[in-house]
Amino acid sequence: MGERRTQVERDAVTVEIGYALVSSAVLAGLTSAAVSAPALLLFDLGRPARTVILGLATVAAALAFATRVVHVLWRFPRREGRRLGGPAPDRQVRSGSADSAT
Repeated sequence: MGERRTQVERDAVTVEIGYALVSSAVLAGLTSAAVSAPALLLFDLGRPARTVILGLATVAAALAFATRVVHVLWRFPRREGRRLGGPAPDRQVRSGSADSAT
């Protein structure tokens, strides 16, 4: 069983999740605008073409959002220098203890 996280570790995870969601929302909005704006603003398209372009923009934005969230959260434990839930760097692990059996 893993050891309990400290308040600092829980706060770091919370901040990282918030960062992932906000940066992903911004990226999704920019992706949607980049895909749909040129075609919708520069060309006089019919309703079916406009619907297809908006659908493609929505799919591209959703894909960008999901990819960014996964990318940010996947990298987080590696930047910390250890897995979350692993022994803290300042804690000595004694041989023969339950901690060394993991």
